[in-house]
Amino acid sequence: MTQASFQQIAHTIPLAPGIYKYFDEADTLLYVGKAKSLRKRVSSYFTKTFTSYKTHELVQRIGRIEFTIVDSEQDAFLLENALIKQFRPRYNIDLKDDKTYPFLVIKNEPFPRVFLTRRRINDGSEYLGPFTSVGKVRELLDFIKLNIPLRTCKLNLSEANIKKGKFKVCLEYHLGNCKGPCEGFQSAEDYAADLQQLKNLMKGNLNPVMQHFKKDMQEYALTMQFEKAELMRKKLEHLEQYQSRSVIVSRHLGNLDVFSILKDGNLAYVNYLMVQNGTIVQTHTIQLEAHLDEEVEEVLSFAIGQMRETFNSQADEIILPFPIPEIPGNIQVTIPKAGDKKKLLELSLKNVNYFKEEIRRKKTLHLEGKSDGEKKQVLVQLQKDLHLKHLPVHIECFDNSNFQGSFPVSAMVCFRDGVASNKDYRHYNVKTVEGINDFATMKEVVLRRYKRLRDEQAALPQLVIIDGGKGQLSAAMESVRELGLTGKMTVVGLAKNEEEIFFPGDTASIKLPYQSESLKLIRRIRDEVHRFGITFHRQKRSKGTFKNELQSISGVGPATADHLLKTYRSVANVKCQSQESLAKEIGVAKAKIVWEYFNGKS
Repeated sequence: MTQASFQQIAHTIPLAPGIYKYFDEADTLLYVGKAKSLRKRVSSYFTKTFTSYKTHELVQRIGRIEFTIVDSEQDAFLLENALIKQFRPRYNIDLKDDKTYPFLVIKNEPFPRVFLTRRRINDGSEYLGPFTSVGKVRELLDFIKLNIPLRTCKLNLSEANIKKGKFKVCLEYHLGNCKGPCEGFQSAEDYAADLQQLKNLMKGNLNPVMQHFKKDMQEYALTMQFEKAELMRKKLEHLEQYQSRSVIVSRHLGNLDVFSILKDGNLAYVNYLMVQNGTIVQTHTIQLEAHLDEEVEEVLSFAIGQMRETFNSQADEIILPFPIPEIPGNIQVTIPKAGDKKKLLELSLKNVNYFKEEIRRKKTLHLEGKSDGEKKQVLVQLQKDLHLKHLPVHIECFDNSNFQGSFPVSAMVCFRDGVASNKDYRHYNVKTVEGINDFATMKEVVLRRYKRLRDEQAALPQLVIIDGGKGQLSAAMESVRELGLTGKMTVVGLAKNEEEIFFPGDTASIKLPYQSESLKLIRRIRDEVHRFGITFHRQKRSKGTFKNELQSISGVGPATADHLLKTYRSVANVKCQSQESLAKEIGVAKAKIVWEYFNGKS
């Protein structure tokens, strides 16, 4: 739209507050904006000389303009945020955060269950959150389980079913983790009171919970139920310890939202602290990209609207580093100069600076976010440094992992065009190797990986990195030769400590310059395979999937195996012990069994 064509419609634009929408000739929504006066704001696009090329490009593309008049600037603020979130116009500020955050759901059912979910269903259930850290919420749920007994079963605890005696209490009841509503041992009113304590804990409001426990403790003491009174005392002590670990700012602050911003060119970083009852219960930092000449106030205004909606904030006070005029009128804006609120703002600024620095640090090792030309340049440098026949657009890396000399697993990560290809990552449970043998394990997983690719006639990587020294590399090459793939891909070993690169058959290693882009990429790949392998190992251990090798010895039970591991720290160390040393720990008979088991194998 030219300035001349705009002048023909300028007088029809209302002076009232509202939002405006720019569409191109194909009727695609380009931009949504808010204004105190629609006519003045829209006219500025056609009368100002913009320094930004993107703003100039936007104006050239406008085919038609739509308006929505609202009653106030605050309504315009809310409507603009809703439309941007719904349509994601190309020229609006882009929120670089599309995660789905978990909620804690209190299910709409008799004696409601409480659990984590990422899906909100309109079934009348109550949802607390969302929460930015799943780990912290699980930790809090574990804490709640120790102090507030709620059911975890999926039984239909309707009044009719309970009266018919359909259910029997389970182990959770006998452990004290549930009060047995399935057999009518707990009333719906008592269960609802426990749920209310859970809600208070989730909102950081510990005082009502502590008062509830104190009341119960006193009642038990008066009725001579001293064991139950002691249990309440321990729960109170547990709560006080938890409260001392919580980030308490001031009990008199109430509910607040704290925002800080750091702008760097067209990127901005915004930190959000949610304070409830004087406790920081949520903290989150986001990255935004401004596509036009938005001022820092406009970017922060957008972030506030998005984040308060995402985290269902009901706080009626916001702490900011500078004033923003478009905040809804029923919310108090505070720009603190000193005191607890100033400390909160400084804490938020510390978080946003750390977030920006962390992104900068990661970008030194990552190729994500770089242009195709920059990625190719790094890969060309890697090809030159390692003397590869082909450009390494497809790289795979293997690593073995074990726990205290037990439970071996392996992992493989894949990078395409210098960027992690998560869908091609693979985990391996070791099948053919007994005990801990890094070389045999590496041989097995390399054989399994490339036998499959060969049989499926899939493309082979140009570069394979074996995270280990010459031994692991030799083992991997045995599999490559067995599959007839010698010369079809380059396989190298990466020494764990010195970051030296070994080629099969070479006695000397290659050391890349420490700050070279080639070595940074290799480090990134190595760190990723470590992370992926360790995560898999932890999941397996937490699920109890692993079986201790000591338990496979006939005549050695779990208790003896655990005692040996605790004493000697690993199966490898157990193997090295003399029969006399073992006898001091587990007795002569069992020591003989264990020693002969390993001695026979060696």
